[in-house]
Amino acid sequence: MESKLQKALNLKYPPIALLWSDEKPKNAMQFKEGKWGCVMFLYSNALRGNISVADINTYGCWGGGVGLGFGNQYTKFPGGISGFCYFLSHGNKHNKSAQDAVERLSKYDHSSFIEDFVEGERYVKDPALVEQFVSNLPMFEIPKKYVILKQLSQIEDTEKPILVSFLIDANQLSALVILSNYDRSDFEGSIIPYAAGCQTLGIFTYKECFSNDPRCVVGFTDISARNYIKNAIGTNYLMFNMPLKRFLQLESFVEDSFLEKTTWSSLIK
Repeated sequence: MESKLQKALNLKYPPIALLWSDEKPKNAMQFKEGKWGCVMFLYSNALRGNISVADINTYGCWGGGVGLGFGNQYTKFPGGISGFCYFLSHGNKHNKSAQDAVERLSKYDHSSFIEDFVEGERYVKDPALVEQFVSNLPMFEIPKKYVILKQLSQIEDTEKPILVSFLIDANQLSALVILSNYDRSDFEGSIIPYAAGCQTLGIFTYKECFSNDPRCVVGFTDISARNYIKNAIGTNYLMFNMPLKRFLQLESFVEDSFLEKTTWSSLIK
């Protein structure tokens, strides 16, 4: 599957397709069961032309399990959902219900995760707001065994992506926001929800896939995820995630749109 948008936008990185399947691709990159990993590593691997895959046992981290559509994996977070609520806010230092988890982590985990678990990532003001954040997430359980990430050009005739994702710079984001509103009267064709990078790629876009009027989801505003793969792709990119239906519509808008005008061509030269 080729993309008119890829050429018109002059993308540096190829479009990535996400699909669900009960068949595991051969030679696909997959995290080891029970081992930590950021879903954005899988995404970065796909950008390089390799295929990435995850399942209920190999999603990398609890937020990644949620993000890819394996249900509420925050129940498995150290200290349970309460531990996660404190983790995302001001930390588990004074969270009595998570003290056992702190002690266990201190024995076996010497990474920066312990510091964040104790002191908090401080992305949200307080644990009560994190609890609301979790309850409002569009939790989802995919109907297949695997989530697969691969380049759009690698999609076979028998495969149908759920969504397509572009890695974009500021100019390309501007163009896609305009294009996503090209045929809309509400001018809300794109959204930027607060969530982990994998969640904007996964469940937030999944939700739009089942909408009668799907919107595009701007993602990769998660600075932890950005930090993990900054050496692989740099620090100047965001994601633009499109349900397949909407991607095909935007593809059809390329001809006769502003993407063929000098204002756009002069900007990207």
